[in-house]
Amino acid sequence: MTTLILDKVLTSAAHPPAAAPLVPASVWSTLFGPPRLAADELRGLQELAQVRSLCSGACVFKRGESADTLVAVLEGAVGLGAHASGAPGSATQFHLERAVHGPQWLDNSSAWLEKGRSQDAQALMSACLLELPVSGVRVLLTRHPVMSERLLQCLAQSVQNLTGAAHDLMAKDAQKRLATWLLQRSPASGEEVALRERKRELAAQLAITPETLSRLLRQLMSAGLIEVRGYTIKLLNLAALQTLAQG
Repeated sequence: MTTLILDKVLTSAAHPPAAAPLVPASVWSTLFGPPRLAADELRGLQELAQVRSLCSGACVFKRGESADTLVAVLEGAVGLGAHASGAPGSATQFHLERAVHGPQWLDNSSAWLEKGRSQDAQALMSACLLELPVSGVRVLLTRHPVMSERLLQCLAQSVQNLTGAAHDLMAKDAQKRLATWLLQRSPASGEEVALRERKRELAAQLAITPETLSRLLRQLMSAGLIEVRGYTIKLLNLAALQTLAQG
């Protein structure tokens, strides 16, 4: 019996269980888009990956700070915006412009430009970040040229999203922006939208105050277009919301 137990111990020591991947393959697929990355591409990314955890309110990076990494949010939420000093002796205020929830790129452009970060970033809740040194990514791209196309598509998608947001801010009033936001985040069935943002985060993205957001939601509810249930908004009349967003 003792011999059998010893054999098992030695076998286990010789073949230890495989360590869990630093970043799950499903997260890489979300960041880089379909199709699934090849095994050697995933291996290269895992070797470069640097993961760190932040508590709520922690500074992620500052505007103008040297950028030598691509940064993504793995879990939690990080806000992009600007820090502004208040009265002497008071705490620095963070003016939120956009919230990024994981898994999603936070800044995948600054490092390529070899310039500083363009915005301040602060954790809105406990968050887990991924950083990829751009120097290592350059080497990886020479080994796997197809990944260059995937990164280019990621950057193009980011530009398109920001362009659309800028257009909405200039061309649509607050109610139309809210209707557009709801439609963009509704599932394929168009029934419900799960709120991942707090009220102030959503209001900041729509360039309105939290009080204005509450008023607009009440107006849409009174018109029979939506129903708010806790952290879920049920879309009751898709056609009317589409007309409102486009009108």
